[in-house]
Amino acid sequence: MRIAVPLKDGRGLESEVCEHFGRAKYFAFVEVDDGTIKGAEVVEVPFEEHGPGDIPNFVKEHGGEVVLAYGMGRKAMAYFESLGITVVTGAYGRVKDVVEAFIHQVLEVDPHWKERIEATKHGH
Repeated sequence: MRIAVPLKDGRGLESEVCEHFGRAKYFAFVEVDDGTIKGAEVVEVPFEEHGPGDIPNFVKEHGGEVVLAYGMGRKAMAYFESLGITVVTGAYGRVKDVVEAFIHQVLEVDPHWKERIEATKHGH
C-alpha cells in the first residue's frame, strides 16, 4: 500500500502533516507492506497554482492509494474518490506516527478540523 501525506516541510517521515492540504509544497509517499513502513519518498508538488483535480491526479501518478490529511475540501475529496483513492481527514502530528497509527487502525483524528480551519481563515 502506498500512502500519500501532505507535508509542512520536506523532511518526510519526521515532518508534520500540513493542515492545509492544498497548500502543501511536498507530499510523502509512504510504502507500507505487511503492516510495516518500508520507505518514504518526498515529492515536491510541481505546480505554483493548482486547479481542481491537479493534486488528486499528482497523487494518483505517484501511486498513492490512501491520503492521510488534516483538512480537505469536499470537491477534492470527491475527486480522490473518483480516482479510487481513499481519503482520511483530521489526521495530525508527525507523519511517521500518523502512518503507523493508520496501519494499526488506531489513528485518532480531529473530528473538529473543519471548524478549526474556518476559524483560522477568519482570524479568530
